[in-house]
Parts: sequence; C-alpha cells; structure tokens
Amino acid sequence: MEASAKLPGSMIIPSKEQVYLDGPKSRSYELGFAWRVFWQFIKGFRSLHFIGPSITVFGSARYKEDHPYYIKARELGKRIAESGFTTMTGGGPGIMEAANRGAFENSGKSIGCNIQLPFEQKINPYVQKSVTFEHFFVRKVLLVKYSYAFIIMPGGFGTMDELFEILTLVQTKSVTNFPIVLFGKEYYKPLEETIEWMAAQGTISKEDTSLVLITDSVDEAMTHIINYINKYYQVKPRKRYWWLFEKR
Repeated sequence: MEASAKLPGSMIIPSKEQVYLDGPKSRSYELGFAWRVFWQFIKGFRSLHFIGPSITVFGSARYKEDHPYYIKARELGKRIAESGFTTMTGGGPGIMEAANRGAFENSGKSIGCNIQLPFEQKINPYVQKSVTFEHFFVRKVLLVKYSYAFIIMPGGFGTMDELFEILTLVQTKSVTNFPIVLFGKEYYKPLEETIEWMAAQGTISKEDTSLVLITDSVDEAMTHIINYINKYYQVKPRKRYWWLFEKR
C-alpha cells in the first residue's frame, strides 16, 4: 500500500519515493545517489560563494502577511539589509517570505535555499537568487555554511529541526559559536523551560542554556548579532577567478 500522510480537513499529501528504508540498493543506484548529492553541493557552492556574509532567518511557512510574526520578520529583513548583510531563508512563504521581503524592499541582498517537496512549494517573489535542493540535509548545510548568525522565528517541526541542528553544531564546537536568536518569548517559553529542565537533569551543561538569546525586540536581536560579529569577525572580500567562470 502506498504510504501517504493525511492531515485533518486537508488533501492527502503524497509521500516521496521511499529510498532509505528499503534496504541496500544496487551499486549503480547508490553511486548515482552519491553523485546527485555531490552535484547538489557543487551547485550550491557555486551559486552562493559570492553572496557575502549572511544572516539566516528560520520560521514557519504558514504565517500570512497580517500576522504579527510576519510583520516582525519583515522588519528583521529590513534591518539585516541596513546592516549590510545578506538575508538568507529557506525561500518559501510565511516567515521566509517576510524576511526576504524586508531585505528586498530595502535594497538588500535576498537569498532563498528552496527544497523540493512531494507537494508544490514555490520560491517566494522577493528572492533575488535561489537554489533548489532535493534533500533537506544538503539544504541545511548551505543555510549554515554562509551565515554569521541565525534568527529563529516561531515555527514547526522543520524550524525546530534547524534550531537543534545549529545548537548541536555550536555545542560540540563543530562550527564557530555564532549568535543564535529565538524571536518570540511567549512562543518559546515552553522550550526555554524544557532546556532548563534538561540542564537540571544533567543531559546538557548549564552553560548550554546561554547559547541563545530569547527576545521580542527587533532592536535587541540586531544589536546582539551586530555587536558579536563586530567583536569576533572580520569580513574579507572573495576573489573571483575567470578560469572558474566566476562572473564579476
């Protein structure tokens, strides 16, 4: 029987072709899969190499433009643009659109890393440069690779996945201790309490609870990020090589 997910009161969402749970594939299939993943990375690296230092904004795709969090994300995109940084998102609707929109409307760079889904997801109209990936793990690498800071707006499973991926990378010192902002005190209150409980149980260190700033203020979020970047980083321009067909 074909696997599918049915949401209450909504259409059936078809599942992707099942690959990972079917056991070993043929050697030629596995080689082809590895090549497709490699090519996605190369495509992403070439497309995003010269976008400049970025701040990535994560959040729900479900918020409409009249929602308070959409309005805040749009303001954050504006402020990121005014600070001279590139705004990067997952390229979809909702919070992603809002942040891209704020940057686009204020002459900033607006980048989207989109994902192929079993149901159609279009890139939002405020993205100036986009790359579409087949696999979430490739997309997450690119969203992290070019970012100096992360703003996590309210969101669902995907947003939580991205948040804890970044926290794990920072906690294990796999990446530099970049600024991480959770935007929405009321929304993230239960999560904040869960993290404190984890520290009390000894499953994380007490110091790990200080890895994020939780705020409702656009000013506080941007001040935290810019001060940290100015203190610890120096942005240097990348050279372009004609023999690699890199456009000037």
